[in-house]
Amino acid sequence: MFEIACVVEELAEGGYMARALGTSIFTEANTEAELRCAVRDAVNCHFEASNLPKAIRLYFVREEMMCVQARPSSH
Repeated sequence: MFEIACVVEELAEGGYMARALGTSIFTEANTEAELRCAVRDAVNCHFEASNLPKAIRLYFVREEMMCVQARPSSH
């Protein structure tokens, strides 16, 4: 089964960005629901009807920063 994989990132200024792996498909939207529609539309526009993938897989990537605290010295 031919499927497209897209990496989805939340944008710092709000909204979401999706980019397909292995093809030049890129789209943005304000909400996850809008992004799903935008990705589907972008895939439909990128491929001819006879060559459409059977599925689109979205991988949501979230960036998180944590502070590291030094352990107290045991000496």
